[in-house]
Amino acid sequence: MSQTREVAGEKADRPLVPYSSLMAAFLGTFGGLLTVSAARGRLPDRLSAYDLVLAGVAGHKLSRLIVTDEVTAPLRAPFVTVSENQGDVEEEPRGDGFRRAIGELVTCPSCVGQWATAGFVTGLLTAPRMTRAIGSIFVADAVSDFLHIAYKAGKDRA
Repeated sequence: MSQTREVAGEKADRPLVPYSSLMAAFLGTFGGLLTVSAARGRLPDRLSAYDLVLAGVAGHKLSRLIVTDEVTAPLRAPFVTVSENQGDVEEEPRGDGFRRAIGELVTCPSCVGQWATAGFVTGLLTAPRMTRAIGSIFVADAVSDFLHIAYKAGKDRA
């Protein structure tokens, strides 16, 4: 079921049932993992600052990889329409129902970031050593991105 509303003179369909299903999947998955962690006595009073930074930076990098990187374009392709605008490739959600809802999810860095950071946090609770190792790869890659930007900026100034 979609709800139609007026947006800037045009009608926009919102796939509310698919949105609700995706929210239920998110809450069920991560809520279930948190519940299992609590039942096993693995739910700490708080996470360390190191683990929070690791989950945040790794989640940010993973979300950017999923949403914007060319290597993950095949994952987004069934859910987006690709167009070119002044040499830049733009992806917009396509279709309706679940296809559109997933298209909106995979083109939104903040949305994917929520899922990615939740995945890293629950990973820290259920498999901390493996999650820290995987998260460290994404954190190191994010640091590398900033070094590339700084290097280019320094070179451009010289």
